[in-house]
Amino acid sequence: MANARKRARQGRRSKSLIGSIREFLTPEVFKQVRNASKRRKCPRWDLHPLIYILLLTTYCCGDSLPEKFEAAKGFYVVCCPKRKRPGVSFTGFEKAVAKLPMPVLRALAAGIRGRVEAIFGGRWKVGNFIPLGCDGTRQACPRTEELEQRLGTFGKEGSAPMIWNTSIVHLTLGFPFCWRFGKGGKASERSHLLSMLHWLPTWALIVADAGYVGYDVTAAMLLANVFFLIRTSSNATFYTEGDEPLEKFREGIVHYWPKTQQNEGKPPIRGRLLRIQSSCHKDVWLFTNVEDPKVLSLETAGICYRWRWENEGFFRTYKRTLKKVTLMSRTLRLAHREAEASMIATQLLLCQGALAMPAPQEGGLPVMCSPRGVLLEVRRDISGRKESAPFSERIAWAQREQRVRTSAKQKREWPRRKPHAPPHPPVLLRLTDHQKIKIQKHLQAA
Repeated sequence: MANARKRARQGRRSKSLIGSIREFLTPEVFKQVRNASKRRKCPRWDLHPLIYILLLTTYCCGDSLPEKFEAAKGFYVVCCPKRKRPGVSFTGFEKAVAKLPMPVLRALAAGIRGRVEAIFGGRWKVGNFIPLGCDGTRQACPRTEELEQRLGTFGKEGSAPMIWNTSIVHLTLGFPFCWRFGKGGKASERSHLLSMLHWLPTWALIVADAGYVGYDVTAAMLLANVFFLIRTSSNATFYTEGDEPLEKFREGIVHYWPKTQQNEGKPPIRGRLLRIQSSCHKDVWLFTNVEDPKVLSLETAGICYRWRWENEGFFRTYKRTLKKVTLMSRTLRLAHREAEASMIATQLLLCQGALAMPAPQEGGLPVMCSPRGVLLEVRRDISGRKESAPFSERIAWAQREQRVRTSAKQKREWPRRKPHAPPHPPVLLRLTDHQKIKIQKHLQAA
C-alpha cells in the first residue's frame, strides 16, 4: 500500500514552476550538494537561496545582472517564505557566488543526472540505445583585463576572450546530459568527450560528426563499453577482407587501423562501416562498434545521425533564446560559475519541457517541446502574472512546430565565413596477408 501511494505521488505532476523545479532538485540532491560544500554552517547566504537565485537569473529578463537578480530574488522570497531570507544587495550575492566552490555546482549537476534517469524511465531509451549527441561551441566573455590574460584571445587580433563548451545532448528529449568547459582556442572536443565517458549511462550511443573520428577516441569508448556512431571522412582509412569497391559498398565489417598505430604495434579497431545513401545530398559514411545489424540497422543508424542536429538546436537555444552568446560576468571565478549554473538552468528548463510532452506513439516520431514556449511560461510565473491554467498544463501546450516543409530550407550567407563543404568518403583498402597475420597475433595475445 505504501509503495502504491509513493508511485501515485511520483506520477502526479506539480502545478507550479517552483514545484516543477523541485521534482529535479529534491532533498536528496541538495544533501549531495551540501556534502560537497565546505562552507561554514551559518553564512549570510545559505546554499538553498544562493543556488535557486543563481539558476533563476538565467531565466529572468533584464539588460544587466542586477536587474535579473532582483527579479529572481523576489520570486524566491514569495515561493519559499519559510526558508532563510537571501541577502539584500547584488554586491553581496556576487561575493557569495564567487566563494561558492565549483564542486558544489558539479555535485548539483550529478544529482540532476541521476534524477533524469529515474524520471524519464521508458522514454529515456529509443529501441536498444540511449541516443546522445556530442558537439562543441564557443562562448564569448567580456573584454576585461583579467579574462584576456587568463583565457587569451583567439582567431583574429583583438577578438574577445572565449570559453569552449562541449555538451552531450539527449537527441530525442532535447536536454543536455553533461558538459565540460575549456579555453576557447586551446580546448579539445575529443579530450572533453573522453573525460565525460564515466558519466554516461549503460547502453549510451554517442552520435558525433567527423571531427570526433580518431583511434584514441574510439579505443577509449570501446574500453569504457560505450557504443558510438561517428561520421567518417577521407581522413580515415579502413581495411576490409573483401574486394567490394567503394562505389558499391553498402555496409560491412571493417578494421580501423591508422599507419601510426600499426607502426606502434597497437591492435586494429574492429567495427561496422555504414553508407547512408541520399538522393539530394552526398552520402553519409558512419562508423560504429555495433556489429549486429539486428541491434542497429542501417535505417536506424541513419535516423539517429539525422537526430544529431538536435545538438545544434540545443546550442541555439542556449546561446540565442537564453542569451548566452556572451557571458556577463567580468572575473574568471564568476565566469566559471555563470557558465556552469546557466547550463544547469538550461538543463532544468528543457527537462521540464520534455517531461510535459506526450509520449510518442509506437513507431512515431518523438514530440519535442518548444524551448522558447517553455521559457515564456517560466517568465510569466516569475513575473507574478496570474494565469487561468497551472504551469504544468501551460508548458504541455509549448510543442515544437511539426509542419511538413514543401521547399528546401534556405540558409543565410554569413559574412567572412567559408561555405560548408561536406566530408569526402573514407579510404577503403583490402587487408594484406602481412596485416592479417598481425591481426591474428593481436587476437591470440588478447
